[in-house]
Amino acid sequence: MIMGDTCTRGCRFCNIKTSKAPEQLDPQEPVHAAEAVTSWGLKYVVITSVDRDDYEDGGSAHIAKTVKEMKSRQSDLLIEVLAPDFRGSLKDVEQVAGCGLDVYAHNLETVERLQGAVRDYRAGYKQSLKTLEAAKSHAPHVVTKTSLMLGVGESHEEIRQTMRDLRNCGVEVVTFGQYLRPSKRHLKVEQWVPPHEFEMWKQEGEQMGFR
Repeated sequence: MIMGDTCTRGCRFCNIKTSKAPEQLDPQEPVHAAEAVTSWGLKYVVITSVDRDDYEDGGSAHIAKTVKEMKSRQSDLLIEVLAPDFRGSLKDVEQVAGCGLDVYAHNLETVERLQGAVRDYRAGYKQSLKTLEAAKSHAPHVVTKTSLMLGVGESHEEIRQTMRDLRNCGVEVVTFGQYLRPSKRHLKVEQWVPPHEFEMWKQEGEQMGFR
């Protein structure tokens, strides 16, 4: 995870620290992160980050520089970036999508009806879909990916509609996970999803064209 340990948003499922004014970004972090990662002998790495709404570009330049530093040291390293929504700024989405990464991920988290209950008010269903669509449009060779938490009150039909919306935006990979409550201060678990339902979503996803 890069760009610090403090997020400018407060999603109800997430246990990370939050602040309106986190510490400034470390300009040397892209180099240091690249030096560390490329010394580990990895073939695939996932870069994730907090949201940084305190920066005009949401940290997009910092993320792009980190990817470029890693690729310059290990050109065959496969890099997935789990990106913020950059407040819907497509310019910033495109900066990250076109920086040389292999997988552009951004998590939709839940179905449309539950967005306001689960995510920070600055996030949104349509805004997230737009960023994923823009990433694919700007860099067609890049794989686009998202994740959904199950067990927060969604219905099966809402999940199916979300999957259809994702495919219509060109998203190729979707993963599902059971929501686990970090503490009593966080969103309650509404359902425990049995393993056979995850298998059902796998089969339906493949039928829809997800990888």
